[in-house]
Amino acid sequence: MPATPPRVTVLGSMNMDISVTVPELPGPGATVLGSGASFAPGGKGGNQAVAAARLGAEVRMAGCVGHDEFGGQLLRALGAESVDTSAVREVQGVASGLALITVDSSGENMITVAAGANESVGDEEVSSALAQPPDVLVISAEVPVPAIAAALKRARTTSPAGRPSRPSRPGPQGRPLISLLNLAPVPPGARDLLAAGVGWLVVNETEASAVLGHPVAGLAEAATAATALLAVGATHAVVTAGAAGAAYAGPGDPASVPGFPVQAIDTVGAGDTFVGALATALGAGAAPVDAVRAACAAAAVATTRPGTQGAMPHPADVPALTGVGWPPEPPR
Repeated sequence: MPATPPRVTVLGSMNMDISVTVPELPGPGATVLGSGASFAPGGKGGNQAVAAARLGAEVRMAGCVGHDEFGGQLLRALGAESVDTSAVREVQGVASGLALITVDSSGENMITVAAGANESVGDEEVSSALAQPPDVLVISAEVPVPAIAAALKRARTTSPAGRPSRPSRPGPQGRPLISLLNLAPVPPGARDLLAAGVGWLVVNETEASAVLGHPVAGLAEAATAATALLAVGATHAVVTAGAAGAAYAGPGDPASVPGFPVQAIDTVGAGDTFVGALATALGAGAAPVDAVRAACAAAAVATTRPGTQGAMPHPADVPALTGVGWPPEPPR
């Protein structure tokens, strides 16, 4: 990691995860018996913040929790990972967000989210997120669309101040702000949201299908979809394809990054690990394809352990399991 750690701010959701492991995922109307429920801090925004912090970024979290016991636990968990929670608002009279997670024996999962206090995220949190301009602003989509739109608009006119430029990313006031939108889940009117422009868009196959209006499955189709997302409004687009890897499109040649063969135990936090790792790598000055490859490696490591935030890797874990150095070297 550079002498000056990359600054990453995450604007997004925080939830208490309630997880149950079952022999197989239930179909409609079916009941399956699982192990005892476990409670752990989560939410896409909180998860992405922890992933970035563990991998060496200086992280701030912006969002909302309820003024309740779960909210307190969520804030303490982020603080334990050295995440700055001064931009998190405790909302009176509203429950903190909850996620109900069912994981089968192969590590596949299904998730239901009750947004709770995350629905209160608005202009105050957007302003707080950019009050100290970061190198990378990560926006997760488990918050209201007006807040996402406002954050993207602000990001287009904000540059980090007070940090020297790196040769790979010059800017008039230091390094230009990188905005990274993880459009998960895809809200109604997503194409209109993207039309005004987003620096980096990260989606999985299902989310790419929802944005583009046709099925996307496998790494080859993910590559085609990533290129198509550039026409929708992204400057850089990444479509993740689970264990198969991820496809990147942007200025220059597109690239498909194969996944890393690991023994997956639990895939719940893999996507959020990918986003946090990608943000950290980009903030450290890595080239786009190198950053995507490193993020794939970090996500693969996360699947080898049970849990979500607890499974997220530290820098030494990435080369140990995948052979990919962390952080990726910036271009010379």
